[in-house]
Amino acid sequence: MGNCGTREESAVISNAHHQVQQQGISLPNRNLGGDAKRQHSHSRSTSDLSEPSTPRNLEDFRKNAVLYTHIIAFTLFELETITKSFRSDYILGEGGFGTVYKGYIDENVRVGLKSLPVAVKVLNKEGLQGHREWLTEVNFLGQLRHPNLVKLIGYCCEDDHRLLVYEFMFRGSLENHLFRKATIPLSWATRMMIALGAAKGLAFLHNAERPVIYRDFKTSNILLDSDYTAKLSDFGLAKAGPQGDETHVSTRVMGTYGYAAPEYVMTGHLTARSDVYSFGVVLLELLTGRKSVDKTRPSKEQNLVDWARPKLNDKRKMLQIIDPRLDNQYSVRAAQKACSLAYYCLSQNPKARPLMSDVVETLEPLQSSGGSANETSSTGSGVRFAMGRVPDYRTHHRYAGSLGAAAGCRSPNPNCSPGAPAACRVR
Repeated sequence: MGNCGTREESAVISNAHHQVQQQGISLPNRNLGGDAKRQHSHSRSTSDLSEPSTPRNLEDFRKNAVLYTHIIAFTLFELETITKSFRSDYILGEGGFGTVYKGYIDENVRVGLKSLPVAVKVLNKEGLQGHREWLTEVNFLGQLRHPNLVKLIGYCCEDDHRLLVYEFMFRGSLENHLFRKATIPLSWATRMMIALGAAKGLAFLHNAERPVIYRDFKTSNILLDSDYTAKLSDFGLAKAGPQGDETHVSTRVMGTYGYAAPEYVMTGHLTARSDVYSFGVVLLELLTGRKSVDKTRPSKEQNLVDWARPKLNDKRKMLQIIDPRLDNQYSVRAAQKACSLAYYCLSQNPKARPLMSDVVETLEPLQSSGGSANETSSTGSGVRFAMGRVPDYRTHHRYAGSLGAAAGCRSPNPNCSPGAPAACRVR
């Protein structure tokens, strides 16, 4: 069946930040959720050619696949059956990988299968992002399980056909809920819940037995289930983190313009702190309701981080950037804490950024800070949210032992995350 590395992409984003912006490489959305549309809204570079933790070819993959006891090897016929031969009215979305279809598996497909809706992602044979990212997704999601990661249910590898089968996410992507004009604005409480769920997903990856750097954290890759639980999807660019005394992973620059950390864009040096920066951008999008890059706005406001970050550390200005669609329905002090957290996540100095475990610890008290009928308005006479002391960003790692045995990465190569940051505090 041949080598899986035959169709890698050749385009590379330049290391210089301004050259990255000039590339303008289009990446369609890759949405596994229910409200996906065929959009082309982000810039992204190419598939990595040197993923050390990914099987190099089909034979390596088949040897590794026996380890993935909880994912199913589907036949092409079975996936054609559940998507009605990949009918156009079953399409959920299209992206660089290919097309995503909705399907439904049950015992009529295979005896013993649990009945549930699924999303089936089909490799575009003519696309540029295929085989290597397909292998990377199976490799990582075949080993990792967590409530805030989209569950990989199965895969198909027949001849030159490459497909992935995921749990179906009923509410689609965070991107759609934040930026579609026709949608009802997300409440403050829902935004903070989504931020916490996404942070927990990243923290789990960073604290796995063999740390994983997600590398493409953005609103279109955060999917929401029926109760708005956030789950990370699309692991095609994920990278095994540094080992032992290594401080970073050197790799070709890829990701999405507007979300990628500046030091990574300039040097190609990838660390877990690169993901923290991307999280800060998404948190800023949740706070402001604005896109990370929006060419329709005045020139000084087109790059969200450049426009908003100077205001995040100014108590008089930070509330001016909060999404007006929230209609002041949030706790002022909770908003200030969230803005301060975003400020530190977006630090130009990677070592000044918090660990994702500390981000989780900072967001957890904000979950009771509004967005429902009993919330305290920013214009109210009092603040009901009891603000405790926000923890320092510690220089040690909190391993995810409390997440349960099923959550751990089963890689035999344990190691530590990159070097610890200088201590800082959200004020």
